[in-house]
Amino acid sequence: MHRKPSYHEGRRHLRRPSLMRGQSHGPIPGSRGDLRFIPLGGCGEVQRSTYVYEYNDDIVIIDMGLQFPDEDMPGIDYLIANVEYLKPRKKNIRGIIITHGHYDHFGAIPHLLDSLGNPPIFATALTRGMIMKRQEDFKHLPKPRIELITTESKVRLGNFLAEFYHINHNIPDSVGVVLRTPVGTVVHTGDFKFDPQPVSEATADLHRIAEIGHQGVLLLVSESTDADSPGHQISETEVQKTIEEIFKVAPGRIIAATFASLITRLQQLIWLSEKYGRKVALEGFSIKQNVAVAQELGYLKVRKGTIIDTKDIHRYKESEITILCTGAQGEDRAALMRIANNEHRLITIQPKDSVVFSSSVIPGNENSVQRLKDTLYKRAGKVYHYATMDIHSGGHAKQDELTQMIKLTKPKYMIPIHGNYFMLKIHSELAEKAGIPKERIIIAEDGEIVSMNREGIRKLKERAPTDYVMVDGLGVGDVKEVVIRDRQHLAEDGIFVIITIVDAKTGKVKTSPDIISRGFIYLKESQELLREVRKRTRTIVEGLTTGPTRPIDWNYVKDEVREKIGQFLFNKTARRPMVLPVVIEV
Repeated sequence: MHRKPSYHEGRRHLRRPSLMRGQSHGPIPGSRGDLRFIPLGGCGEVQRSTYVYEYNDDIVIIDMGLQFPDEDMPGIDYLIANVEYLKPRKKNIRGIIITHGHYDHFGAIPHLLDSLGNPPIFATALTRGMIMKRQEDFKHLPKPRIELITTESKVRLGNFLAEFYHINHNIPDSVGVVLRTPVGTVVHTGDFKFDPQPVSEATADLHRIAEIGHQGVLLLVSESTDADSPGHQISETEVQKTIEEIFKVAPGRIIAATFASLITRLQQLIWLSEKYGRKVALEGFSIKQNVAVAQELGYLKVRKGTIIDTKDIHRYKESEITILCTGAQGEDRAALMRIANNEHRLITIQPKDSVVFSSSVIPGNENSVQRLKDTLYKRAGKVYHYATMDIHSGGHAKQDELTQMIKLTKPKYMIPIHGNYFMLKIHSELAEKAGIPKERIIIAEDGEIVSMNREGIRKLKERAPTDYVMVDGLGVGDVKEVVIRDRQHLAEDGIFVIITIVDAKTGKVKTSPDIISRGFIYLKESQELLREVRKRTRTIVEGLTTGPTRPIDWNYVKDEVREKIGQFLFNKTARRPMVLPVVIEV
């Protein structure tokens, strides 16, 4: 049987992470250097959380998330952090800590882990389950080495000692991280809120957080998602009471759309369905996947027979059916959009249906969500959403909770994270009002390096690379900004292909050039314009190919066609399609 090394043996082999439970070990004495904090994602956006802590030759990474693309990134599945800063230092990475089971905190693991030397990952049971379920889509990649942690765990990672405390979010098994370092203690909140009456979990461990603060905190690194929202998040218990009012009066089916990762909300809807005699059908790959994982690990309680296959809903009365589905953000191919547009093979909206949007709208999705709502209002009996009823509680601390975290931890320094710049700025102002001097609060954007010790904190001139790494199908990082610009160009103005056949002996154009247009003009109604394009193309090509010059630079010929025909089309239409000349020598 493999023997676990003693603490003193661990001291002699600091490069090897060790997992200790229920013991108290402080930072390693005698080490010298500054602590560095480097956000590679999550400081400038509310996704792609990837935070690096570095002390001498030891690196700990907290979270490794993905970011969903903006509307101006056609074809992109998601974005992940640029880890070029870490690659030459990968031998120094002692471990990756994942705070909770949301994709914006762990979704990049399959793409980045191997390039970083496959360091160990530390996660709670549900988070581990989510990571491993996602890994099933990447069977060709090395399997992650995940060590389970609880709020009692202590993990030695070189010069770092990691501890954990229970926090509320909108997925169970979420933790905040305490990093004991030779410079001082860091509290990294992860996503959190303080819920006085949570559903199916304990309240946040305020006593533990206060105890950490009493011991002394050098740095608080705290999330900022709802920093611009005054007050306190409503309790999940209140949300459940409000949703129950819908169950009491709904005459037909209840179709509830929420985030697939919002396990707490799914549990509430399942409990209420059981209470009011409804069967539950699940629609959407991610919601089925997450329910399976949460059930298997005991984080979701479901009576036998409650969940049925969607193809069997016709066997029950409409008043006996609840449908839980994805698509609350108006995604084109998600379940709710297909149901609303009568494109779902088994479900169509009925006049007695009650549709429940039990989620907030992610910034940038307002238009697509509104279009979806308009369609549903036309067809469903009733539509409920969080703006009219308290049927959603966000998972992120509002201003009162953020201030409470600052007062509990009493940090010397503070860095706001997990937000757009304005959120970070507002959070920094809250911290100043809570008593932290302005010069001790640092707003760090992605790639900036913050260095600190007990005497002071400052940004360095050095930066880590942070340009977008885009995932497009099986490609990771092979799509660059120039490709996105081309796609935007195609989406806005279309493509115009000119195929010209040239006689190899004479340099003359043999036949009238063929033209293919997509997304630019309708060819049948633009014959005069096309005739002029063919005429100009022949003139341009023959002007460069019929002289004594040999050999002909065909790339130059195509460039001339592209430039001059492109300018002509712009002059005629005020649009500039992507012109692709094809010259064939025969």
